[in-house]
Amino acid sequence: MAQTPIRVLIVDDHGIVRKGTRALLERIPDFTVVGEASNGKEAVMQAAALQPDVILMDLMMPEMDGIEAIGLITASQPDSRILALTSFAADDKVFPAIKAGALGYMLKDADPEDLIRAIRQVYRGEPSLHPSIARKVLQELGRPHTPSPAPGPDPLTERELEVLQLVAKGLSNQQMAQQLTVAEVTIRTHVSNILSKLHLANRVQATLYALREGLTTLENDAE
Repeated sequence: MAQTPIRVLIVDDHGIVRKGTRALLERIPDFTVVGEASNGKEAVMQAAALQPDVILMDLMMPEMDGIEAIGLITASQPDSRILALTSFAADDKVFPAIKAGALGYMLKDADPEDLIRAIRQVYRGEPSLHPSIARKVLQELGRPHTPSPAPGPDPLTERELEVLQLVAKGLSNQQMAQQLTVAEVTIRTHVSNILSKLHLANRVQATLYALREGLTTLENDAE
């Protein structure tokens, strides 16, 4: 049976970037580009109309920027999988993108293979976070006005802490299940419990929480 293609919406205010990204993705057999948008307003409308699997979202755009668009899309479509794109690792919009609900963060000068890998990760519901962007986010998280989320009344169990560390290393549910010798449905339950207890929105926020709390390091992720 043929694999169902990953349906991608490309959002960027530069036509040459959109066309170049489309040309790249259309060479991949399991990808299909379902639409393009040149600003955040168009992105919100296209996301609602097309229901793409993954949205590539530029952060700096006229009329409505990517941050506002991410917030509006995730508010109406909580299961949306958005990969934010930024030109600079020091872009101060990266941290707000996390709070808005994006699941991945890529630099525009990344290798094509890295972008393709990130789209597949986000499609599977896994975080995709460039190390230099992670460092920027950690710096922002360390400031007084951005405290880390306070855990709920129920502390994480020993197994949940173990799963959180594996999530932070970028392992898929299948990989975690194999490593811990449990069923994938058990892993999904653990991840859901972790997010609920820590009041986090998605796995990328869980990754950043683990980094800040010293449960893992960027060096470990790079291995």
